[in-house]
Amino acid sequence: MDRFHQINPFAKRDSHTTTSITTYKVLSLLTWLLSVVTTVYYDTHAPADGKYLGGNIWHQNYHHYSGFTQNAVITSIYFVVMFILQLIYTSHLFSSDATIVNAAASVGSHFILNNLLHFAWVMLFVRSHFVWSEIILIINFFNLSSLYFRHATYTKLIHAGAVSWPLAWTFVAIYWNGAIMVPHQHSLVARIFANVFIWSLLGYGLFFIFLYKDYTMGFALSVLSASLGVAQFFRQIIAFQWIFAFTIMSVLFVATVLVAVPAWTGREDFFGNRREPVGDAERAPLLADN
Repeated sequence: MDRFHQINPFAKRDSHTTTSITTYKVLSLLTWLLSVVTTVYYDTHAPADGKYLGGNIWHQNYHHYSGFTQNAVITSIYFVVMFILQLIYTSHLFSSDATIVNAAASVGSHFILNNLLHFAWVMLFVRSHFVWSEIILIINFFNLSSLYFRHATYTKLIHAGAVSWPLAWTFVAIYWNGAIMVPHQHSLVARIFANVFIWSLLGYGLFFIFLYKDYTMGFALSVLSASLGVAQFFRQIIAFQWIFAFTIMSVLFVATVLVAVPAWTGREDFFGNRREPVGDAERAPLLADN
């Protein structure tokens, strides 16, 4: 069992060797670049190969209209912010503080796998292999969910870049990709299912906001809900989907602010634990000595 723990890259560790940290640095940067370059390229370019008729990411989005079609501008901005947050996370691996390095390395295996799975999803999605791309998203959802629940107490910069923003995107993308995968996206049955399942974004977001006090997840999901709402509004003004999307966005945003403000003002930490006043914290060791 100890041997398996040593070779398992996803096992929780209190410390990491110099070799493993170097490996995380190299692989994190390389896979991040692979993910970014692939996404940026296929944001505007269609694949020149493939058995099925494909297109760039946003061609696929608008060509296969569904109840989960995204707005290209808002979701592209989301991607840019997410990639920047991921780069900030990666920079923690190069910190001079050993505690920060170990914290970043602890989520490194999941982060690297996320980058590889995102690359695979883009390659499959633009080539219209929607069933396989959906499977990739589901695998990554379990990867990131495992990361979230096993490493939920690291600093917000590590958490946002490596965990919450990629997880929020993957959760929404499962519905988006899944709606494209299912035939007859324009049918009444498909629209009814979309009207029902869109509310899972609200339930999912509120779960993390109130149980984990995670305002990064709440804000990420509110942005993606806004993207969905804008796309649905311009698609069909007289419809429920964009109304539901903007309602979900509003509730998530308000809930996010209610959690974020106490954290930003120092009354609670990132995960909702009330902080001890500085004066009491400074006196504690003296009291203990007495």
